Amino acid sequence: MYGKLYLCATPIGNLEDITYRVLRTLKEVDLICAEDTRNSIKLLNHFNIQTPMTSYHEYNKIGKGFYIVDKLKEGKNVAVITDAGTPGISDPGEEIVKQCIEAGIEVTSLPGATALVTALTISGLKTKRFAFEAFLPHDKKERKQILDSLVNETRTIIIYEAPHHLLNTLKELSSYLGNRRITICKELTKLHEKAMYGYIDEFINKYETDAPKGEFVLVIEGKEFSEICEEERKKWDDITIDEHMEIYLNQNMKKNDAMKMVAKDRGISKREVYAYLLRDKE
Repeated sequence: MYGKLYLCATPIGNLEDITYRVLRTLKEVDLICAEDTRNSIKLLNHFNIQTPMTSYHEYNKIGKGFYIVDKLKEGKNVAVITDAGTPGISDPGEEIVKQCIEAGIEVTSLPGATALVTALTISGLKTKRFAFEAFLPHDKKERKQILDSLVNETRTIIIYEAPHHLLNTLKELSSYLGNRRITICKELTKLHEKAMYGYIDEFINKYETDAPKGEFVLVIEGKEFSEICEEERKKWDDITIDEHMEIYLNQNMKKNDAMKMVAKDRGISKREVYAYLLRDKE
């Protein structure tokens, strides 16, 4: 009988944020896979957990993944923890989950701390719909593709960032998204936790003279639907209604249907389109 893989959320700063269930599981499993054993040993020692531990990180996730799956197939129960937060969120946890599913091994997740939700809930921005981007990629081409895709993102955007990259990332966000509202969360759940509210350009000015320190979560306002609609409408301001009609008529669209489309594009009524065409004809 196969063992079970447990994804165990660990504190993102404050050690009191670990759950009783995670503590019990870490004591009961046969093996703990940690992103950085040097960091995790401090957590285990604090709670007097003696379970054997092995490393599982970005650079050994494939090979070590096979090793973990073999242990699970032997009937061993295995827990996965990261340096902070929930395994599978911006770390190699997703790879071992994939391998286990393919091998027919049961996987369960023990909920707990995660920086993205913590930051979102204190951001003062919309929480119903959000897009989590984790750390933006370092590859310039891939990074540009992600930023391009966020230009018209209407959901609240959440990004992780390290202090030495923060200023450059804020400048890129301003260039692509404009001077949006943003909440910058620093050192969440730790002694010097701070949530700062304002606009992107304000923080650019701040960090150009005050070097940022700590780990950051950026929560950025999404674009309003009304703004997108207005931008779409303005695209048609440079051509006349006659020229606009020709675009659809050239697609073999019936005149009545073309008038409906023109009206929709320009944010006016079909009657206004008809009246314009009638005056133009006269």
